[in-house]
Amino acid sequence: MTVTAVHKDPAARTMILKAEFDASPERVWQLWADPRQLERWWGPPTYPATVTNHDLSVGGRVEYYMTGPEGDQPKAYWIVLEAEPPHRLVYLDGFANDDWSPNDELPGTTGRVSIEDIGGGRTRMTIESEFPTVEAMEQLLAMGMEEGLKGAVGQIDAILAEDRAGARP
Repeated sequence: MTVTAVHKDPAARTMILKAEFDASPERVWQLWADPRQLERWWGPPTYPATVTNHDLSVGGRVEYYMTGPEGDQPKAYWIVLEAEPPHRLVYLDGFANDDWSPNDELPGTTGRVSIEDIGGGRTRMTIESEFPTVEAMEQLLAMGMEEGLKGAVGQIDAILAEDRAGARP
């Protein structure tokens, strides 16, 4: 599995996931930059994502929904705060109502993605989720955020394996 560590720090209100891949930083960035690739891994296996809007420029918005096993389709969005291809992405991550407006009944997070070359054709991706409060962290973790993110990132190796097999760019 690609996920090498998950660290939760309630004092800092963060959860940090680290993963390593047999790919260049540029290739790993494409997993975020291409909406069709993003939707292949962003949702966990039981809640696949469908990206409906994708603008990774600063101030841009990414909108997506996930389809659950019972057919439910919770919506969410990112507001891009920083984008430095292929090494850094920072975004506000929130839940959305049916009209894509923010769902203030559920807490959001600030996501910080770093992508770094670690040598030998390998890349480390770190996803830090910062929660607004300890209570928000507890609520989202209770909703399965850690398991969902681990499951989502765990799908990336199969996408990258297609590259090596010549199936995808």
